[in-house]
Amino acid sequence: MSNNQLGVLHALDAAKTQWYHFTAIVIAGMGFFTDAYDLFCISLITKLLGRIYYHDDKINKPGTLPPNIAAAVNGVAFCGTLAGQLFFGWLGDKLGRKRVYGLTLMLMVICSIASGLSFGKTPNGVMATLCFFRFWLGFGIGGDYPLSATIMSEYANKKTRGAFIAAVFAMQGFGILAGGIVALIVSSAFDHAFKVGPYDLIGQKSTVPQADYVWRIILMFGAVPALLTYYWRMKMPETARYTALIARNSKQAAADMSKVLNVELKPEEEKVEKILAAPSNSFGLFSKEFAKRHGLHLLGTTSTWFLLDIAFYSSNLFQKDIFTAIGWLPAAGTMSATHEVYRVARAQTLIALCGTVPGYWFTVALIDHIGRFTIQLMGFFFMTVFMFALAIPYNHWKSHNAGFLIMYSLTFFFANFGPNATTFVVPAEIFPARLRSTCHGISAAAGKAGAIVGSFGFLYASQSQKTPDHGYPHGIGVKNALMVLGAVNCLGFIFTFLVPESKGKSLEELTGENEEDDESQQTTSVDKVTAV
Repeated sequence: MSNNQLGVLHALDAAKTQWYHFTAIVIAGMGFFTDAYDLFCISLITKLLGRIYYHDDKINKPGTLPPNIAAAVNGVAFCGTLAGQLFFGWLGDKLGRKRVYGLTLMLMVICSIASGLSFGKTPNGVMATLCFFRFWLGFGIGGDYPLSATIMSEYANKKTRGAFIAAVFAMQGFGILAGGIVALIVSSAFDHAFKVGPYDLIGQKSTVPQADYVWRIILMFGAVPALLTYYWRMKMPETARYTALIARNSKQAAADMSKVLNVELKPEEEKVEKILAAPSNSFGLFSKEFAKRHGLHLLGTTSTWFLLDIAFYSSNLFQKDIFTAIGWLPAAGTMSATHEVYRVARAQTLIALCGTVPGYWFTVALIDHIGRFTIQLMGFFFMTVFMFALAIPYNHWKSHNAGFLIMYSLTFFFANFGPNATTFVVPAEIFPARLRSTCHGISAAAGKAGAIVGSFGFLYASQSQKTPDHGYPHGIGVKNALMVLGAVNCLGFIFTFLVPESKGKSLEELTGENEEDDESQQTTSVDKVTAV
């Protein structure tokens, strides 16, 4: 323990893994479960929305969303998420992590329900209200990123901190999986209740009027897990690092953590004042000192998260289009509307089960043993390899669907046993407490900027060079789009070298908040010499 380390923070760093750790993981993790469900379930229903609202009798094939509508529906939540990450990240450092935590959750509950109730007399009216509510849904989701990461990092002990933060993020995998399962159940129920033939046989009658309930139920289900965890979020005490180092209330910090840890902790008011008076605890985000100490770190966390999310979100959101392109999903005309939802959900659930979920938990198991840097570097490397392995012999995979599925699953496995987890963990560890939530929000917002580039860019870029979908301009094709994503992953590998390793160190050791000022260090040195 450093001479300048507060007893309450040392107690948290040295605490054995206890029940409250797992409680915090579940409470924070259920927010991420909801985040992932809400963000990714939209990809399961976009084809259905096209069939219901944009069928054109002049074109002898199922309706599809126009390019601008498809781009908005897929990407608007990310725009809200980016704004929410910046706003709530800043607010978490100003008002406290707990005070803002419940607000983000209630916003997610209200907007999940409102998204499913989207109204309007025209198709464009329905899509406009859907996009409006999904923007604010994304805004609430955005707040969950910096707050959940910061709360978990400040509660955890230094020995297993990485695993605890990664476990919170790993709930995203279960959220993606749950989205697929809910879509499978709902679409299967409607498919059996309203049996109709495929579009090629009966045209628009293959889309029964009741299919309009399918997408609404899938979207509204996202409110359930968020609502279930609201009470427990409100019962969590504020983190000791915020209470002591930002709110300057050492008595409250000691009292809160005494209850959490079941030990007696004494308030150290004089030591708090001494720590906060040091130059290492006085610089702001836009200062030269921050640029000197953490400028490259922030560049590293923002650039790697930005690059990762271009590849991760474009691959996730447009799985259905990639699977259709290689022939793994049947042509839309050979299915009814509800059966198409079922087939898309089945394909994405299989990918989540085989690649996405296991990757997260490999990170949880190994992050505190082999380190964040190694996992991120390895993940970007293998994502690059597998993306090029999909792209270069792309025509070969059209007749070898099983091989494509295996390679594609491995890409997701190494995204999650790699940078998708570590880019979330590291920004919650390497920045000072007074700027931690803000810097995590900035890093996460850079990631969502990448998601926006991926979701909008891949939608257009993946269009055929010869015969694009109706309404779309010519693109570069799926093969070349996958090549671009491989190059993006390669850049992520390079920028990882800007990110420091944070394994096994206390948060204050990483950020320099324990540093005594030069004068006190000189006094200590003189005292030692005198003693000799």
